[in-house]
Amino acid sequence: MGGVAVGDRIYRGVTTLAGLAIVALLLYIAVEVFTGGWPVFRKFGLGFLTSSAWDPVHDVYGAAPAIFGTLVSSAIALVIATPLAVGTAVFLSELAPRWLGQPIAFLVDLLAAIPSVVYGLWGIFVLEPMMRDSIAPFLQNTLHLGGLPIFDGVSYGPGMLAAGIILAIMILPYISAVTREVLMAVPRSQREAAFALGATRWEMIRDAVIPGAKSGIVGGIVLGLGRALGETMAVTMVIGNAPTISASLFASGYTMASIIANEFAEAAGLHISALLAIGATLLAVTLVVNVLARWLVARVGVRYT
Repeated sequence: MGGVAVGDRIYRGVTTLAGLAIVALLLYIAVEVFTGGWPVFRKFGLGFLTSSAWDPVHDVYGAAPAIFGTLVSSAIALVIATPLAVGTAVFLSELAPRWLGQPIAFLVDLLAAIPSVVYGLWGIFVLEPMMRDSIAPFLQNTLHLGGLPIFDGVSYGPGMLAAGIILAIMILPYISAVTREVLMAVPRSQREAAFALGATRWEMIRDAVIPGAKSGIVGGIVLGLGRALGETMAVTMVIGNAPTISASLFASGYTMASIIANEFAEAAGLHISALLAIGATLLAVTLVVNVLARWLVARVGVRYT
């Protein structure tokens, strides 16, 4: 018995240390990034987050173009990916037969395993020519949306819309997987009760299943948003990499992650601090988004426990 007690204490101590090590590592990364970016916050204040100037030659920096590009590209990705992902999850969990559902679920989940640089290469050689030759003319001429500011100008391929489409493909498996799990967590009794009241299959899904899993679905969407905010390589390869703010989705831009990847190798002095300050901002936003997503998903589990 004594040996078992000693083993339990050792196991508890090791696992506790492992958990604390993760927390310590996260705090260490956060402290180092915020410390490195502090000189820029000290010099420019919060105006660093709202200024659009980015001039490494004269040591003048503003993160507004990168923040704008991050938010816009992520918003485009959510608008495209959310209906596709939720629709796929509903089909796989409620409608698809097992012989069809399992292969499709595997293929959807496989999208998350593709390296981001492969998505970037696909974006360069397939998506950008398609944007230039097909998608932009279709939006401007066929749908007659060229008069809107967001579809104004000429598309040369790279741009905010191309980055949003790449991100939509990349976050789709995350939203779909979480949504599928929370839909399956809804008790079968709710489905049977809806059928007993005369509901059709679609009415059962709409009125009994989806409302019960709503918090978890929103959590999955927010989790996908967190993934989109931090994506680097694929976005860097298709967004155009210009520190500008434009109303047109065809214009080039920057994200917080892509500007760090592009400029960190050549940075020196205050330029490094500016990139670290952008990294600190991105870290803070990503942590908040992911904590919110985990909390929303956990609400579904608590509700049905």
